[in-house]
Amino acid sequence: MRAAMVGRRITQRDIARMTGVSQATVSLVLNDRADSGVRIAPETRQRVLDAIRATGYVADVVGRRLADRSNRILGVFTYEPVFPSAAADFYHPFLIGIEERAEELGCDLLLFTSTPVVDGRRRLFEGDNRMRLADGCILLGRSIDRIELERLVAEGHPFVSVGRRDGDSVPYVGADYATAVGALVRKAVALGHRRLAYVGTGGPAESHADRLEGFAEACLSTGAVGVHHPRLDQAVRGDFTAILLEEPADAGEAIRALEHHGKPEVSVVALGEPTRRSTTPAPKDLTRFRTPRREMGWQAADELAALVGDPASAPVRRLLPCELVEGVTLSAVHH
Repeated sequence: MRAAMVGRRITQRDIARMTGVSQATVSLVLNDRADSGVRIAPETRQRVLDAIRATGYVADVVGRRLADRSNRILGVFTYEPVFPSAAADFYHPFLIGIEERAEELGCDLLLFTSTPVVDGRRRLFEGDNRMRLADGCILLGRSIDRIELERLVAEGHPFVSVGRRDGDSVPYVGADYATAVGALVRKAVALGHRRLAYVGTGGPAESHADRLEGFAEACLSTGAVGVHHPRLDQAVRGDFTAILLEEPADAGEAIRALEHHGKPEVSVVALGEPTRRSTTPAPKDLTRFRTPRREMGWQAADELAALVGDPASAPVRRLLPCELVEGVTLSAVHH
């Protein structure tokens, strides 16, 4: 039984499937809850205990602490719709990570979908607020309302943001975009690039600002000339040997535009994951970095559970490394 599950963490759901009982029964056996009012037959209890020993299952300390202090419901609030096809590919790994950790903790997820849209954006505190239905909340979205963040902190709501947020008391699990962009700039400079263009808004979302900051700092430290162009057409017309794209979905359009202007030798680098679909396909072997989206969701759920179990704990502020992906769209400069 144990050999069949080597390579991944054993969960309460696995134990339940093996023994033919509910996950709730497994939880009661693990927590030895004699006061639950539910009678578990001795042979059933023994079957569950045998499965636990055979698989080497280790009860999650955070999950057990959470069970004693909460309803085992973790909320998820998104400032942008996550299910329409244009955004589904981007948000799906975050949600998978959140779901996986919630399952391991024995928690249910509550997705807040009834919050109203005000001035084109969802608002957490508008109308009939249902946050108290959950023990805490995970926030998803590239741009999160700063006033609402301040209110969450001031009112003591347990929450964790997926993505770095400004504010000393705002807990988050984010991606280290600045370091990843800096690494790509240094790689480009090592290949002979001296004039680089950064294409994107550069803000106001922290993830955008972090990318631009990493670009600027790396250009300064290497002596390269780095120019920020909000629009792709401006960069394509410029005298650059490499273009770094804040939105990877623009890669196909950038390559086609460079070819149209007789500049196929200009390198194109993508800074993360596409947040929308593109009408112009990009090369599969695009030089870029990979954002740890699944791990960010997993750790956000884990940190929220810990915060619910210990509200006095210091807010987590963690950045996870991004993985550089070698591709053919960043090449050496030939003089």
